Amino acid sequence: MSDLSNFSVSNFFLSNYAAEVANSWLLPDGVADVLFEDAQKQEMLRHQLTQQLVTYGYQMVCPPMIEFTESLLSEASEDLKRQTFKIIDQITGRLMGVRADITPQILRIDAHHGGEGVARYCYAGHVIHTLPSGLFGSRTPLQLGAEIFGCASLSADIELIDVLFGMIDKLNMSAALHVDLGHVAIFKRLAVLAQLSDNDTEQLMHLYANKNLPELKRVCQALPMGDDFYALARFGHDMASLLAKLSDIAKQDMHIAAAIDELQRLTAHLQNQWQCQVSIDVTELSGYHYHTGIVFNGYINSETQPLVRGGRFDGLQSDSQSNCNSNEQQPRAATGFSMDVSRLLAHIQLDKPTVVIVDNTAMNDADETQLQALQQQVASLRQQGYRVTMPLDADDCPVGVTHRLSGAGTQWQLTSI
Repeated sequence: MSDLSNFSVSNFFLSNYAAEVANSWLLPDGVADVLFEDAQKQEMLRHQLTQQLVTYGYQMVCPPMIEFTESLLSEASEDLKRQTFKIIDQITGRLMGVRADITPQILRIDAHHGGEGVARYCYAGHVIHTLPSGLFGSRTPLQLGAEIFGCASLSADIELIDVLFGMIDKLNMSAALHVDLGHVAIFKRLAVLAQLSDNDTEQLMHLYANKNLPELKRVCQALPMGDDFYALARFGHDMASLLAKLSDIAKQDMHIAAAIDELQRLTAHLQNQWQCQVSIDVTELSGYHYHTGIVFNGYINSETQPLVRGGRFDGLQSDSQSNCNSNEQQPRAATGFSMDVSRLLAHIQLDKPTVVIVDNTAMNDADETQLQALQQQVASLRQQGYRVTMPLDADDCPVGVTHRLSGAGTQWQLTSI
């Protein structure tokens, strides 16, 4: 009885140990390895897309993964602050953040190196999120993006849209890109005209996000210019209809008129230049505290999470501006977009590789002259893009071999398997 009891107890501890070992290999939710073909796709995309941005005149920058929170989060929204891991610098004892978005770092770089003219930047690097975006979102996306600083006109937004579609077009994807447009300046200006309180503003944004028209209508009845705020949700997908429903005060406001005009012009450009499906929603205010004008999300096919997010925002004053004594210093105009490169992996295919294995027996039997000829041929094949493995032993064979390199005298022949 004692032996059986000890056997059961030892089995219990062994099974627990096995479970602990198995759990130690688990990755956190939202964190995953990128392996083999997907890893090759990701590196190919990173290189191809960044090099394409460079050819468009964008300067490549590679900010660090960590910064002091004073600079990393000084202009950040509350959402971004919540998404940022904080750590203590063991050298200084100061609080640092692991970047959850690269755009704030570009703001800092432009403030110190951008000057007063137009500046273009591009980047690609991993970011780390405290929480995944969406049900199956990644917490470690590879973020790639482009930003234009120093140009306040719609021409900068159009250039970025053209750059984005040019990049997607070069990938020869069968998937189509659908664009949702918005403009936060319309709601912001109405809130100013109506002198809304912060609480009323937040309540409206919550109702817009939930598309709760009955409750929105009830709330708007008690607000100044309430019909205008309701019209944004009811008719904000069609600029002509929206203009017809807005009050005279809103229609005659130059800021609202300019914002509607920008939406109409950008919509026409997308449809005419890229034959793109476009939808408009002026109540898309997810970046309200960060964005200042045009905003857009790009979706592949029917996916629920956007591949690319972009829009206009205020940059920081440059060093040359901050040294100026003028009392009329303005934030530097900026617009940009960013995408999660890993979201593209399922939509592209690599060319089937030619995988070559050197005949192990022939290699071991080869003399010095034959080995020298082999090395030269292997180097030549690798330069042509072939994957060539020189086996370490008889059991060393890569997956998916398509060709064998065999010895014949002083020559080595490549034959299909």
